[in-house]
Amino acid sequence: MFKQVLPLSLIISMRFFGLFIVLPVISVYTLSLPGATPQIVGIVVGGYAITQMIFQVPFGAMSDILGRKGTIITGLLIFAIGSILCAVGNDLLTLLLGRFLQGAGAIGAVITAMISDLVKEEQRPKAMAIMGGMIGISFALAMGVGPVIAGFAGVQSLFWITAVLPLISIVVLLKLVPDAPKVTHTYHNHSKYGFLLKNEIIKMNITNFLQKGLMTFAFMIIPIILTKSFGWALTDLWKVYVPALILGVLSMGPAAIIAEKKGKFKEVLLLGIFFFGLSYYLIGNGSTELAFIIGVLVFFIGFNMHEPIMQSLTVKYAKVHEKGRVLGVFNSFGYAGTFVGGFVGGAYLLEINGSFASSLYDISMFIVAISIVWFILILALPNPTKMSNTYLNIENLDEQKYTVLDTVTGVDEWYINNTEKLLIVKYNNTLIDEEAIKNTIK
Repeated sequence: MFKQVLPLSLIISMRFFGLFIVLPVISVYTLSLPGATPQIVGIVVGGYAITQMIFQVPFGAMSDILGRKGTIITGLLIFAIGSILCAVGNDLLTLLLGRFLQGAGAIGAVITAMISDLVKEEQRPKAMAIMGGMIGISFALAMGVGPVIAGFAGVQSLFWITAVLPLISIVVLLKLVPDAPKVTHTYHNHSKYGFLLKNEIIKMNITNFLQKGLMTFAFMIIPIILTKSFGWALTDLWKVYVPALILGVLSMGPAAIIAEKKGKFKEVLLLGIFFFGLSYYLIGNGSTELAFIIGVLVFFIGFNMHEPIMQSLTVKYAKVHEKGRVLGVFNSFGYAGTFVGGFVGGAYLLEINGSFASSLYDISMFIVAISIVWFILILALPNPTKMSNTYLNIENLDEQKYTVLDTVTGVDEWYINNTEKLLIVKYNNTLIDEEAIKNTIK
């Protein structure tokens, strides 16, 4: 599994690293350009998420025509072009266009689909956890190195790095990632969009929206407050982001182990939400520079606890035939949150006109209130039931022959791999065993 998953996870994490590396400094940089307003700054910071959201479905459809690899290469090239525009442009229009193009290369769902093509169904949660963990590491690393490089080589240098990474990713894709097998599945009668009303998936979509929205809002205000209110230079921002990198990396490992190995996904989510609320409480109530910095560090601990488990947990609540659509909607909620966080941040900066002390408390307390409601929402989220899978060789591919499994207690779902002539049954092994399943379909 690792030979298939690691290269694809590396590709998506390099793409996210390219997006993340500019986040610690892009609001300050954009605000320095001629004609910049706080609202435009917010759109530059979060605008890429709008095109990400828009192009999720078209790229998924394109992958059925061009194939997974062809679609991924197309998206990476678009991302590289957008990054080059950001690097060479010294005006707001070019920067905006570049950011929109960066988001237009929306290959996240395609890579997720390719991972699903390459690994067995019971390995997919682990594969998603690996991908989420590598994205989390890319986020933490970007937080540490982004401000340092920008401080000494300029923000444009970050965009040049971002332009090179997708080209490296194309080489990794062509050299290390095998072609997906030609596997088709036949499913019994399921609603294509029934998952939209599933309580657990709704809560995960809301979680992704809030998590990404609060992240983008934080990146709007943190560098501006540090430079404008506390008099920091751009080259000093690493003093916050490097400790955030270290704490973020240290928090990811235990969080992933507790969630994946112990099955305590809900508990990890709740602890992360607690840290979100605590961080904004400290940011809003702390009248000193130290209190503000502690609040920032607490925020990154909470965010990095969430990041490795989000996709893995979400797909555990989905049926196998729903996973592509579920993750597409899940990611769209996240991108929507990213844009809203940037837009609200811009509106906030415009409203206060630089007077942070008078209004930071109010908006921070509003976010704390949201975090409390969010915490209560997740309290009612059940941890996913651990399922087993059995693979049965069959000659008769007639779907109607196996519909009896729909009525068997303990069988969660079943489907047919027509290419390999396999019946795959997912079941709760505390309620039924493999031998009973075989006897049922004889």
